[in-house]
Amino acid sequence: MVRRNYFYGMAIALYDYSRTRVTMKAFTSKLVDLTQKNADAIALQWAKDLKTNEKTYTYHEASEDKIILQAKDFYSNFQMMFFHESPYEYAEEIFEKYAEERYRDGIPLHEALYALILMRRHMWLYAEFQAMFNTEVEHRQAVGSLSRSILMFDYIIYVVARKFWKLMKLELLEIKNTQ
Repeated sequence: MVRRNYFYGMAIALYDYSRTRVTMKAFTSKLVDLTQKNADAIALQWAKDLKTNEKTYTYHEASEDKIILQAKDFYSNFQMMFFHESPYEYAEEIFEKYAEERYRDGIPLHEALYALILMRRHMWLYAEFQAMFNTEVEHRQAVGSLSRSILMFDYIIYVVARKFWKLMKLELLEIKNTQ
């Protein structure tokens, strides 16, 4: 009898876990879809913030169209990365390009990383503004989704920082070889 109750309890726990996972995935999909569908509006707000923020002074004179394109590319790649089987490998593939482009544009590493932080912030601000999280259950799901988003951004920031380091190392070698 005890053994049967144990298996019954395990079955219920597994059912609740899989139901929670499905609900979380649906909620996360809702957040990512909202971001994807409103990438233009979010990118525009992000660009305005980037061009006036004291922590991103190198961007102040940059073309707004070019900046907005960065955010739109980011948000569409973020959606694909979010649901990719291997999100870290996808981040490497896509965001090394982001790092290389920012490096070639002369954007300092700390500003390129802060621009990513602002992208995450604007994504969440937009979702909050749309009153996406109406109930307590949705708030709990938002916390789980936020955790996943933070993980994705951790991957992205690591990849970008590593690529900058490699590019700086190559540039130093080139300077050293020309002397």
